[in-house]
Amino acid sequence: MVNVKIDIHTHACLKKTPREKNPWNPKADYCNDAAELKAHLQQQGIVHALLMSGGESNRGWIEGNDTASTIASQDPAFFSWMCNFDNRDPETIYERMALYKKQGAVGVGEVMINEWIDSPILQNIFTAAEKLHMPLTFHMSPEPGFAYGICDRAGLPLLEQALKTHPGLTVFGHSQVFWLEISADCPKEGNEARSAMGKGPVVRKGRVEELFETYPNLCGDLSAFSGSLAILRDPSYGLWFLEHYHERLCYATDTTNQYETFPLGEFLDQAAASGKLSRKAYTSICYENAVKYFGIHLEEK
Repeated sequence: MVNVKIDIHTHACLKKTPREKNPWNPKADYCNDAAELKAHLQQQGIVHALLMSGGESNRGWIEGNDTASTIASQDPAFFSWMCNFDNRDPETIYERMALYKKQGAVGVGEVMINEWIDSPILQNIFTAAEKLHMPLTFHMSPEPGFAYGICDRAGLPLLEQALKTHPGLTVFGHSQVFWLEISADCPKEGNEARSAMGKGPVVRKGRVEELFETYPNLCGDLSAFSGSLAILRDPSYGLWFLEHYHERLCYATDTTNQYETFPLGEFLDQAAASGKLSRKAYTSICYENAVKYFGIHLEEK
């Protein structure tokens, strides 16, 4: 398979739906329905996509579990879905997750309850996902009350504790707050600074690299500008990171509509074609790891 990709992070709605303005692309003010999203992704060589859920209820343009599972059931050859949770009833998380898995969910995400990672609701989600062998993808915020996402302090100490406490849970890191920590000189204070897009050369031994080196259950969701720029801000380091951790990185876009494209796919294609990235690393990142972690089988899809 040449330049085939599985996308482990997308969003779609049952019908085209208004969304908040995207500061990176003001045209992208709506979420496509599944057919439109599929067509846009297929133009980029993507043959299968995982739909993220916003929770157990629909929240504006962010689809909930019912919508994500409906789309996947209508087109299982192209879509799989991840389940997610509202911030309620921590004591019943396991039973609810088990039901979603029975209904076909292949993972949990993107988890974005705006509390510290060691809060009861998030710990119950992590514990249930570990027991049920459900990979988990998160969005991260620097503190409760700011933007959205699970919360951690500079240096990601709570994420490290979760990785240590839940060694059987596969965790996919995502969003600016996570990927900015790929560089050792990333901002340590300020919500806006800790949420900024990375730029400039990477200083080695950042927290992301340290956590990847220490915890084999940490994986990388390379979607959006956060994931793309973690690699592209310093191409020589980015290529080293891709090669060194290729068994734990997955291609993804975070696409919601046809106005959104991200630069990492073309970079990967060119790096593999020129020999700067091994074919093994390329295929692992682009589709083999999605098969391994989420049970997607292209020959059946």
